Amino acid sequence: MMTKRDVVRLVFEGKRPPYVPWEFAFTQEPWAMLRDHFGSAEALEKVLDPHTVGFGGGSIMEDIGNDRTRDSFGVVWNRSKDKDIGVIDNYVLPGPSLNGYAFPDPLNPYFYGGIDDRIKQVPDRFRIFYIGFSLFERAWTMRGMENLLMDFVEHPAFVEELFTRIADYNIAMVRKAVTYDIDAVYFGDDWGQQQGLIMGKPLWDTFIKPQIRRMYAEVRKAGKFQLIHSCGDVQELFDDLVDLGLNCFNPFQPEVMDVAAIHGKYRGRLSFWGGLSTQQTLPRGTADDVRAACRKLLDMGQDGGYIFAPAHAVESDVPLANILAFIDEVTQQNVKFKHAMR
Repeated sequence: MMTKRDVVRLVFEGKRPPYVPWEFAFTQEPWAMLRDHFGSAEALEKVLDPHTVGFGGGSIMEDIGNDRTRDSFGVVWNRSKDKDIGVIDNYVLPGPSLNGYAFPDPLNPYFYGGIDDRIKQVPDRFRIFYIGFSLFERAWTMRGMENLLMDFVEHPAFVEELFTRIADYNIAMVRKAVTYDIDAVYFGDDWGQQQGLIMGKPLWDTFIKPQIRRMYAEVRKAGKFQLIHSCGDVQELFDDLVDLGLNCFNPFQPEVMDVAAIHGKYRGRLSFWGGLSTQQTLPRGTADDVRAACRKLLDMGQDGGYIFAPAHAVESDVPLANILAFIDEVTQQNVKFKHAMR
């Protein structure tokens, strides 16, 4: 019988899957609410029936007390309000220079320990190595958003050096990760806002695209799939990303792009992961609204090129009834598939 890993591979290969695969993510509060609703984390895992398993991360988060964590790049995150990510308390690069700064070790065993054991536990799932904050995001967390945007214009040589060093770090991680039996590498790097790119296409072409080319080439050389996560309206980049070898784009936000039109345009060349509105439908709609939106997305994905998911990790403003509605609507198609295969 076809495994969940096989189904996701079909999607990334541009082929028609037997059903639309899915993956759900939640921030801390809704995850705890679901765990309590179903009785345990183990029971919740069975209900969610994940199609993927993830490793890596890109950085180590160390609890330093007072609702603060420090990542392995030295950035301190204040999580007194936002428990999942937080806001930055310090910038490790106060000026446009890397003098005196030491990058962390990309081969730290923390990122790779337990990969083989976890694969043995869930051998039927599609295996993804995650590298979060993989370029632009890593740079602005170190330098500050306003500072970095000014540096694009005032200190371009510094920006090029910084991005090259960050990409070198990621490439070292990729080279290590692909020695394991994984299927894909997932880069996280938000470039968009509600309308257009944060830095604009010319600066993206100048500073980001060359490093993306280098990182994607390492993944392609190893014969693995590659994914990118970028929030916001970044659809003007899709042709470039396809040319660079991207297989799947996430989170596919319906508030900033026409998901049905874009899916149809790129089906067979680029797959999409996401699509269920976390800005409108999930927090503000009814359970029936959520089910109707799910059915449209599932119909869209029948011919391939699509992994169902909310367009962001589900947050605490979403009612339990709406969460249960999309879980039920989506997972029932797999129940029907398994029944048909008997």
